[in-house]
Amino acid sequence: MQKFIINGGKKMFGTINISGSKNATLPILAASILSDKKIILSNVPMVKDVLTMAKLLSSMGSTINVLKKKKKIEIKNKKKLKTYASYKLLKTMRAGILVLGPLLARYKKAKVSLPGGCAIGSRPIDLHLSALQKMGASLNIKDGYIQASVPNGLVGATIKFPKISVGATENILIAACFAEGSTMMHNCACEPEVLDLSKFLTKMGCNINWIGKRCVKIVGVKKIKPTNHAVIFDRIEAGTYIIAAAITNGNVIIMNVNPKLMRNEIDTFVKMGIKILKKKNKLIVKPSYEINKINLKTEPYPGFPTDLQAQTMVLMCRANGLSTIKENIFENRFMHVSELNRMGANIRIKGNKALIRGNVEFDGAEIMATDLRASVSLVLAGLISNKKTIINRIYHLDRGYENLETKLSKCGVSVKRLEDGK
Repeated sequence: MQKFIINGGKKMFGTINISGSKNATLPILAASILSDKKIILSNVPMVKDVLTMAKLLSSMGSTINVLKKKKKIEIKNKKKLKTYASYKLLKTMRAGILVLGPLLARYKKAKVSLPGGCAIGSRPIDLHLSALQKMGASLNIKDGYIQASVPNGLVGATIKFPKISVGATENILIAACFAEGSTMMHNCACEPEVLDLSKFLTKMGCNINWIGKRCVKIVGVKKIKPTNHAVIFDRIEAGTYIIAAAITNGNVIIMNVNPKLMRNEIDTFVKMGIKILKKKNKLIVKPSYEINKINLKTEPYPGFPTDLQAQTMVLMCRANGLSTIKENIFENRFMHVSELNRMGANIRIKGNKALIRGNVEFDGAEIMATDLRASVSLVLAGLISNKKTIINRIYHLDRGYENLETKLSKCGVSVKRLEDGK
């Protein structure tokens, strides 16, 4: 097992190229099940979750060509794919559930393992299942697997999600593209990653029409076209490096971004005192010597993203007073707090709210990562600690951050990856 060794106290200077979005790539890969034509995806992040999804598709019969250096994936499906998605490949990846909708849509049956992923909350799949049932699917959960069938094919339906869910929106959006007739989806997630999936499906020949921000109409189609698609940038990665630059009083250019898709995040950081210059496809973070306290809550897009909550908490630890952050998306996403407190943070948890006392100094320590975003918050704390920091179980990081230590090291900070025992 690998670990990070971080020697803190250095400012970040340089340029960071932001990778493609993991959260956009995964549903697009799942959607490729609908097609028997060639698909070429570019700007693909070569992170563990994406490679796991590629292995899953390969195990089902897809011909997958992963071109790591070119950041591309080429896909060509056989006429008939296997409709079985094993626990072995889904146990570490929540997004594996997204193959359920397209398998049912194209092959009228599926056996898909209940998903794994980060231990940040229950994240039930009931919204996925109830929507598919409205579209005619018969479902049974047995021995850890969802066994589904729809002998006459999915039928369009009117679906109103009782709460906003990115995963359920994506799954049903894909499935509805091959359903008979039209499907109306209400109270949908509208994250940029969802809209990128919609753009990809439209390029494939699907009939999708967004009616307002959270309502979409899908008319089922029979034919699919060959498709080329460039995945959007990873706004969570971009936000992480903005925070890294700010807490180290660095001067960093963040490339390959669309600032319009990060308006809320950027506005929040500016309110906290981070100096950010917005350009067409880049952000310039100037030295930020004073961080302001703030009260935040995580919300579905366009609100502040839950995937930046842990990183922003480290920023709050350097603020000039008491900040709060209310976690409204996942009920168990404060697992990093105990490790940050071991490093010198002063954070108290009250239900789904964290109270963060600012102006603290971090002491390096040996700590353990618990999930993807918690892991990177510990890296950020390590960058400004006054002693060496050792972070264990960094495989969580590799699920969603591409070449993290390389990107940071090129900006002058000290982050090294080692095998245990070294």
